[in-house]
Amino acid sequence: MKVIAVNGSPRKTKNTATLLEKALEGAKSQGAETELIHLYDLDYKGCISCFACKLKNDKSYGKCAYKDGLTPVLEKAANADAIILGSPIYFESVTGNMRSFMERLMFPYQTYTTGYRSVFGRKIPAAFIYTMNVTAEQMNDLGYVQGLRFSEMDLERVFGYFEALVVNDTYQFDDYSKYVITTFDGDKKAKVKEEQFPVHCQMAYDLGVRFTKIFK
Repeated sequence: MKVIAVNGSPRKTKNTATLLEKALEGAKSQGAETELIHLYDLDYKGCISCFACKLKNDKSYGKCAYKDGLTPVLEKAANADAIILGSPIYFESVTGNMRSFMERLMFPYQTYTTGYRSVFGRKIPAAFIYTMNVTAEQMNDLGYVQGLRFSEMDLERVFGYFEALVVNDTYQFDDYSKYVITTFDGDKKAKVKEEQFPVHCQMAYDLGVRFTKIFK
């Protein structure tokens, strides 16, 4: 079994990457082969609307025909048994790199037919791990959940199963005193990191374990 995780954060050792690594640890504990991919290492574009993936009787149907640094990742996703995406929230949404990846990942599989039927060809579990500065209450008040849900529905439609892990009130800076910040309390953030982040890491690990068993 192959489980891939895709990091949409520019940082490789902070909250999002750590949680993805924990999820892969969980999957690996069950015998899965795992790989963590960092999108910010790659040179690629979002969907260019060439519609090659929608051509009748063409070898490109259901596949992204555009070739760039993302092509090998899309091939790995096509052969994976589970996919776990992760991104911090920038301006109420996932990072631009993650959004571009999701366009290229899902659009070829989602057809222009009744119900936007998927041609992925099988069901695999897909997940998204979100990390964000805001608290759960602020997230709900600001409407984050509704905005993110559209992409979640697409992931579920394409791959057949979806889960989300939301990690709020994250610790953003190693030293808050170095930055001009009045909206967040560094000491409170540090306490949340100490008390809650390990809980979220365990939740990510458990997700990885669970994903090796869903469609067995």
